Amino acid sequence: MVRALAFDPGYDRVSGRRFASRSEVIAPQGMAATSQPLATQIALDILKAGGSAVDAAIAANAALGLMEPTGCGIGGDLFAIHWDADSKELTGLNASGRAPKAMTPGFFRAKGIDRIPSVGPLPVSVPGAVDGWFELHGRYGRLPMAEILAPAIYYAAGGFPVSEVIAQQLAADEALLGQFPGFAKTFLPHGRAPRKGEMFRNPRLAATYTTIAEDGRDEFYQGAIARKIDAYMVEQGGLLAYDDLAEHRSEWVTPVSTNYRGWDVYELPPNSQGIAALQILNVLEGFDIAAMGFGSAAYLHTLVEAKKLAYEDRARYYADPAFTDVPVAHLISKDYADERRKLILPQQASHALPAGDAELDKGDTVYLTVADSARNMVSLIQSNYSGMGSGMTPGGLGFVLQNRAELFALREDHANVVAGGKRPFHTIIPGFVMKQGKPLISFGLMGGSMQPQGHAQVIVNLVDFEMNLQEAGDAARVHHAGSSEPTGTTMRDAGIVHLESTFREETRQVLQSYGHTLGPSDGRFGGYQAIMWDEEQGVYYGASEVRKDGQAAGY
Repeated sequence: MVRALAFDPGYDRVSGRRFASRSEVIAPQGMAATSQPLATQIALDILKAGGSAVDAAIAANAALGLMEPTGCGIGGDLFAIHWDADSKELTGLNASGRAPKAMTPGFFRAKGIDRIPSVGPLPVSVPGAVDGWFELHGRYGRLPMAEILAPAIYYAAGGFPVSEVIAQQLAADEALLGQFPGFAKTFLPHGRAPRKGEMFRNPRLAATYTTIAEDGRDEFYQGAIARKIDAYMVEQGGLLAYDDLAEHRSEWVTPVSTNYRGWDVYELPPNSQGIAALQILNVLEGFDIAAMGFGSAAYLHTLVEAKKLAYEDRARYYADPAFTDVPVAHLISKDYADERRKLILPQQASHALPAGDAELDKGDTVYLTVADSARNMVSLIQSNYSGMGSGMTPGGLGFVLQNRAELFALREDHANVVAGGKRPFHTIIPGFVMKQGKPLISFGLMGGSMQPQGHAQVIVNLVDFEMNLQEAGDAARVHHAGSSEPTGTTMRDAGIVHLESTFREETRQVLQSYGHTLGPSDGRFGGYQAIMWDEEQGVYYGASEVRKDGQAAGY
């Protein structure tokens, strides 16, 4: 006998929109949202022990470097935006690493290489995450680093169960990176990637974390860890050297913003791609998005065309401001958006667009956000770039080195051309929203070139379509691929529009009639976490979407 379901999956939720995966999480004292439930619980434990939002974020990030090595780790880079409740100040940290001194266009030209490879020793740039931890901790931390890293060390030594999404990604990385020395010993126990639910240990990473906790950041950049990285890279024929590590420093930066219908949306300036989200929002502000309706062909077409405009500027201008003049104020101005908006045709997809006068789709990342009882909030994003980065796994240290230098251009006339000591164009971006001068939302959406598109869609969902924090992340997304890239490739046609499967067939047909080419629902729609502060009620709201294994939780 077939037993009837206790509920009809087609029925609306008791409250909220029917597509939401769950209600928002609400708590008065603190909140954490990460892509891994165990990392979220670690963050809450640190908060309950008297730690600050930054302490909890570092603890969660360390756990994610162990539990989600497919997206992050101490071989990668970090960016953060922090709201300090005492000083009423919003600050940004650029903890991205630079190209090795020996990395020049001439080096690659001599080898007949016209594009920096994706894996192996050549795309490795200086890892900035550990210095980022200590910069954040030095300014905003309360607990000792040994206490902060203790939970990740515990799980690295004793083991943790691998989650579903990560098991799938590890299996994919096994085929791509398994041949590199050190990779299999660390990440392929029993000669294969761990499967869902299997316990995984990384004693090498436990030892590295212990060394960092006891001896500090200098041990990573100038001590034994740096020496092991240097020796490994020499063996593999890489360019990253001890001196490159020893000279690395993060940079405190001022977040930049635009006002979208009364909401001040903040991003970090280049070398990150955050201002692309601001450019998209500025263009969209000139349209009546609410009247178009969520999921309509009119809205999706307008969004995709606005994205194309911003990404042409991204390809031309975004680079390390220490090496080139990036006209940030002009690019995110309302007057500039007014001019660019005129290039959008209501029912016609553009096949070529100019930059204004003034294969990034594969990135994987982790985003997390934490808020504490003192009302401090941190928005933090960390990444190896594409999945497990370069595959370079040095010296029995338990982590892979990023492949971020792949994003440099090799054309001498390009703003993002590679140079020794230069930071590459960067995909990872934390987001923050202020309203009437007060902190409102700390949020992010991980995933390569999807990130600015996703940030803009989340803000539009909140503002124009009046969704709550959870719904804004769960709502179906669009991902446009094929714009010009900061590596030097140019847009050749209308690109590919990927729609999540819940968009209606009628909408798809209308978009095709406009000239858009639709691709599969390929899963590259990002992963969203967010925390919102409700000053009137004195509570935090948390959200963690359905596309990842994550959790938002508070106390």
